[in-house]
Amino acid sequence: MNRRHDIDALRALAFALVILYHVAMYYVAGWHWHLKSPHAAEWLHWPLRVLNLWRMDLVFLISGVAFGFLRRGQTVAGLIRQRSLRLLLPLAFGMAVVVPFQPYAQAVANGSIAPGFADFLLRYYTGGYLGGAWPRNAFDGWDFGVTWNHLWYLPYLWAYTTLLALALPLVESAAGQRLRDAFTSLRGAALLALPVLPLALYSATLWPRFPVTHDLIHDGWLHAVYFTLFVYGYWMGVAPGLWAELRRLRWVALALAVGLLALHVALRSGAAGLPARLVADAYLWASLVAVLGWAHHKLNRPWPWLAWAHESVYPWYMLHQTLIILLAVVLAPLALGPVAEPAVLVAGTALGCWLITDGLVRRFNALRLLFGLKPRARPQYPLPAPPAPSAGHSAR
Repeated sequence: MNRRHDIDALRALAFALVILYHVAMYYVAGWHWHLKSPHAAEWLHWPLRVLNLWRMDLVFLISGVAFGFLRRGQTVAGLIRQRSLRLLLPLAFGMAVVVPFQPYAQAVANGSIAPGFADFLLRYYTGGYLGGAWPRNAFDGWDFGVTWNHLWYLPYLWAYTTLLALALPLVESAAGQRLRDAFTSLRGAALLALPVLPLALYSATLWPRFPVTHDLIHDGWLHAVYFTLFVYGYWMGVAPGLWAELRRLRWVALALAVGLLALHVALRSGAAGLPARLVADAYLWASLVAVLGWAHHKLNRPWPWLAWAHESVYPWYMLHQTLIILLAVVLAPLALGPVAEPAVLVAGTALGCWLITDGLVRRFNALRLLFGLKPRARPQYPLPAPPAPSAGHSAR
């Protein structure tokens, strides 16, 4: 099967959107984040909400598509082993090396600890044994002693990958294949409506009981939503007829998403509750259909930047939030203002990700493994040609 350039491009663009989203979280008024700018902006609420209702759902759906491609030619054990290496090793490295400046900056900013990164690390790495337990709410994850912050996506993806891999004998059985065929044969209004039903069921039963935590343990509602979309992606990956239908529906889905968003805004302006949440589910799926359809229409070709972006996404994802917080701390005393500062923050984060990724990570196999990349293939040097036979002797 030919490589799906639209999926590769969407993956890169989705994670680029994550970077912009996290920069905006520093500025949006009233929403909790690790640090907050004095230039708080109320107007950011709705642009971020428009994205927040589907941005990570898109990432997990794309991850499901990738799982379907990885499945080909792999045993269940081999699939779990490969994904564990590519997800859990970067998670451990990221928690130990990349993330710690984030809780340090947060704890200093809220007055929970005195400045001194070395002292913080000593306390952090010993689980509070040296320096005592963390003050309450010192940083996000203080009650666990350590945090994975933005890297929560990695353990969630590992859990879904492992669960689906273990379920493959059932998923690939005759009954499982019939269910998959039923999904991939959806067309028209059925494709726009039926996949929403499980999401709506989760909103009615799990959403009121399981607020978002990103701690892996207590995220019952998010797990149900993300795993369902992960399975949708797995089913969709090798179904050309479904992708043609997504492409055909791109305008309808876009118009539907806009209308549902307007209804969601109206409902939230009144009493935000289950009706607004159910409309958000419909908006989520219409948005995904529109994004996937337009991507398949516009992006499914070998863009010159795609190979570089495909290999850069993982390191940029791991690095970006620490760089955002580091730059926010450095820029704050300069008082650049609400226009120049975020522009410098975005540009500086992108520049830092590029310098570290292209200057270090991609050059050394040990770093490549720690950042979730495959080792570079060793160059295959051509063997010297055999000597010509001497005169008077036949070549054999």
